[in-house]
Amino acid sequence: MSAPHPEVAVRETAELGEGPTWDPATGRLVWVDILGSRVHTYAPADGRRTVMLTAQHVGAAKPRAGGGLVVNLRDGVGLYGADGAFRWLHHDPVPGRRGNDAAVAPDGSLWAGTMRYDEADGGGTLARIAPDGTATTVFPAVAVSNGTGWSPDGTLMYYIDSPTRRIDVCHVVDGGRGVAGRLPFATVEPGAGFPDGLAVDADGCVWVALWDGAALRRYTPDGRLDRTVALPVRRPTACAFGGPGLRDLYVTTARTGLARPHPLSGSLLVLPDAGQGLPATEFAG
Repeated sequence: MSAPHPEVAVRETAELGEGPTWDPATGRLVWVDILGSRVHTYAPADGRRTVMLTAQHVGAAKPRAGGGLVVNLRDGVGLYGADGAFRWLHHDPVPGRRGNDAAVAPDGSLWAGTMRYDEADGGGTLARIAPDGTATTVFPAVAVSNGTGWSPDGTLMYYIDSPTRRIDVCHVVDGGRGVAGRLPFATVEPGAGFPDGLAVDADGCVWVALWDGAALRRYTPDGRLDRTVALPVRRPTACAFGGPGLRDLYVTTARTGLARPHPLSGSLLVLPDAGQGLPATEFAG
């Protein structure tokens, strides 16, 4: 199968584009600019876009089952209603720390990552946020909590703490409320960038964006690298399937920290007909 060719979905200058998620209820892709404190939406059917400013840096925004969004902010996890009204679900401010990537588990809970602004080792966490706001720490001491996703049958969870250069895999336990047996699934070699966000496709393959690697990689369920897609930008951050039939792979990108960013750095890219995605689960809270 030939590698899909990246195209521009939305030309933008996001400082730190992240967290693309397909919202089937609205036919829109939701993504954030973390450092710009903005939540973007894009409807590929007609090209319509919206931009919402948040009061804090926003690491992720995911659709809610009842409408609106759950957001992973600097000081915790909050909810936006369908009418735009905001309230905190889990308020947990820690000086020097912010929310980063997050994902909704098959049971409708939010697995929300944090990191320190200085990226200090051990300064971040991964926590499970239940629909009622109850927080349970899954990993207590990580550096840059990033990609999180589940196998098609829900029995495995994949996770990335970017400075480790690893994609790890865990067994899902306790009815989906926890994980066990964290082991390396794949490792990105020095010089190829750092693993950032990920997406799992319907074949159980794991797609990973390589920060400073200008590429996406796809790993088979046994951890074998079987595809690399070169990108025009140095810092892709995350990817998600969306569009008609969940066949198109959307890629967020960043320009932060680059002295001479590529003209497309910060834009939303798309790989048409890249594969078959899995339906996203909406947050149940």
